[in-house]
Amino acid sequence: MPSPLFADRPVPQPAEPGTMDALITRTRRLRGDVDAVRRDTEADDDNTLWRWQRALCDLAVRQLDHLGSHLDQLRAGRPDAGGTPALVRDAPGQDSGQDVPGPRVGRVGSGEWNLLTDEVSWSDELFQILGRDPESGPLTLDELPSLVFPDDQALLTAMVTGCLIDGKPIDGEFRIVRPDGRVRTLHMMGEPVLDTDGCTASMWAVLRDTSALRHGEQTVRDSRDSLRREHHRAQTEHRLMAELHEAVLPAWHGSSCLPRGGPDALDLAARRLPDAAHPATGGHWFDVLELPCGETLLTIGELPGRGVAGASSMAMLLGALRGMAVAGIAPGALLGHLNQLLETSERPALGSALCSRYDPESRTLSWAQAGHPAPLLFRDGAGHALTPPDGVLLGATSGAAYEQAEIQLRPGDLLVLHTDGPTRERLIGLAPRTAGIRSARECAQLIAEESDRAERADAACLMVVRIPG
Repeated sequence: MPSPLFADRPVPQPAEPGTMDALITRTRRLRGDVDAVRRDTEADDDNTLWRWQRALCDLAVRQLDHLGSHLDQLRAGRPDAGGTPALVRDAPGQDSGQDVPGPRVGRVGSGEWNLLTDEVSWSDELFQILGRDPESGPLTLDELPSLVFPDDQALLTAMVTGCLIDGKPIDGEFRIVRPDGRVRTLHMMGEPVLDTDGCTASMWAVLRDTSALRHGEQTVRDSRDSLRREHHRAQTEHRLMAELHEAVLPAWHGSSCLPRGGPDALDLAARRLPDAAHPATGGHWFDVLELPCGETLLTIGELPGRGVAGASSMAMLLGALRGMAVAGIAPGALLGHLNQLLETSERPALGSALCSRYDPESRTLSWAQAGHPAPLLFRDGAGHALTPPDGVLLGATSGAAYEQAEIQLRPGDLLVLHTDGPTRERLIGLAPRTAGIRSARECAQLIAEESDRAERADAACLMVVRIPG
């Protein structure tokens, strides 16, 4: 296959700033030039060439007006999802206007019907546009509606009648059914030709195949309507997902203390870190729950899927997790049950999770993980990731067992639990800056700001736990 690049076809370059304004200016200037040519053309009703030239100028001006309007819309950018009024769609049966064998797109043909001699003359282009064999001869005005789409016959009759009887110019569109069965859209412009007594002697017209233009406009309308629907769907999904998160995640969004009151209360803070391209965090979650035994449940995790589907799966899993934790099931065994739940669900999915219980009396954290990043421990200005116990992704294999680990924490320690998003190295690099921090909120804010400055491949959740003392 030859290369698509040739010496006479340079590689397309990116548009320079101001290119759209320059195009609009050139289009308007060209429109004015064509309009000037139309005005300067010698007015001679008996001159067929003059009528042809003026009609072509009228058509060119009309197309340049369309082009200027489209360029203005393109410069304005994305249309407002609710501001542009809907346009009327073409009736069924409209040809697609795509490049198929037939008349060349934009071809213009002319015809004249003499009312005194019944003589009809067509240009070669008009025969091609209408798909009629020149040997069959042109159609009279009475025969012309036989080619017209049934729904448009009354329109053509009204335009011709207005031209012949009332002397009105013709300017309108209608559809024809060619002998090959294809439906085309034609734009017709014409005028009556008067004799010396002021009576209509003949009618001339110029016809242009505008099927491709109408197909392009329909494509724009369809694209705009699709954009509106997508915008509305995204807004609705975002609202539903936000409501679902509000319903199932902890009621606090900044910081909190558990158990409530007392010197041993954990200092907690959490943040959601949305992805700029996909603000719906979907299946990301964090959770804190005060257990009947006096311990505190700390969990964080992620399920695939965005929007309402991901949030619904998250809500289902989180409900099961809370129920088992309240029943006293340890983190390792709890993840085993969650794995079985995902495996047997109607819509199996892979997910990661970290489940832990903190005992305030012994300051012991017992934790297990299922394919999830290990917690980071910040102590005295240094940071490292805890050594994770074995555990595969939830839903990855049947009958998976999850090991459990324990760590003794000290007063002032900071634990950082997070989903994928911020890199571990970047987070650990923040440890020296946390040495003087006295609250989980400050640490969470520091990490969130640093994460915003870095590119994230996905949304994320973050939870910071500060050990009291």
